Amino acid sequence: MRLGVISDVHANLVALERVLDAMPPVDRLVCAGDVVGYNPWPAECVDRVREACAATVRGNHDRNVDTPDRYRANRMALAGLELAAERLDADQREWVLGLPRRVDLAGGRVLLVHDHPEHVDQYVRPYQFPEVRPYLDDYDACILGHTHVQHEATVDGRLILNPGSVGQPRDGDPRAAFAILDTDAEPMTADLHRVEYDVSRVQAAVREAGLPERTAARLERGE
Repeated sequence: MRLGVISDVHANLVALERVLDAMPPVDRLVCAGDVVGYNPWPAECVDRVREACAATVRGNHDRNVDTPDRYRANRMALAGLELAAERLDADQREWVLGLPRRVDLAGGRVLLVHDHPEHVDQYVRPYQFPEVRPYLDDYDACILGHTHVQHEATVDGRLILNPGSVGQPRDGDPRAAFAILDTDAEPMTADLHRVEYDVSRVQAAVREAGLPERTAARLERGE
């Protein structure tokens, strides 16, 4: 099975649509969380991910869509969550808040989770992939997000994949990120992809929505 993998959409509809247009043929599309937050299209991205993805897990922004004050120390995150709380209707909010933390894919061979497999909100940066391996004895692969940094590595026979961020890359490359996971390959393989999108259009919408200027500025730098 070929899995299209996305993560950290963060209400960036322009980037999401570009990724979906660029996605090669896959059997299923899955999302590793954080559909909302930061950018100006939370409702539209919820609808698009619900329509396109066979499985989606809950990210930290998704989990806090009704409690944005938890991010009051981070002005960008707070503003994005306040906008999401304002713009999501009851059905969209129920879907976001009801997302599972973890999902098993490919007959239980692949774990899909937003952050660390066991520790909620813990970042797993590329150099920390080996630290995740002890939690994967029952899996052949793990898909995670949260860091917005695209990377894949095989650690002691287990493939660990972060597809990168669709809506707010933080690895110095402003292009939207996604990946393809081939679960039929022995061992499983992942192909990493990047695609350009109209960053200036998103920046204009960020400013029109009254979101922080840094939310707009960081998009062109991939930070």
